[in-house]
Amino acid sequence: MQHFHRSQLGSAEVLALAEKFFPTLGLANAPKTPRTRTFSGALGTVQISARPEGGHYTFIEAVTDQEGESRLDRNVKRFFVLVHREADPAHKLAAAY
Repeated sequence: MQHFHRSQLGSAEVLALAEKFFPTLGLANAPKTPRTRTFSGALGTVQISARPEGGHYTFIEAVTDQEGESRLDRNVKRFFVLVHREADPAHKLAAAY
């Protein structure tokens, strides 16, 4: 599956967060490129890329090798929440109903 997120954090900050977050899930970091990190393990494989996008935003793309809503996909969404909280620690997440 492909997941997307936009953040005000820089590419280097996003990738540093990914290098801290995904190994805690038992995923090993494969060889890296300047804007991409690949992690693989028992849950599957995820490739995180972060690139500048128009103005001050960073476009984050996460591609997993899983089908449907897997455990790895849920953890990618948790990673996006971590990125959001890092960018704006004062923001309170609340239900919209």
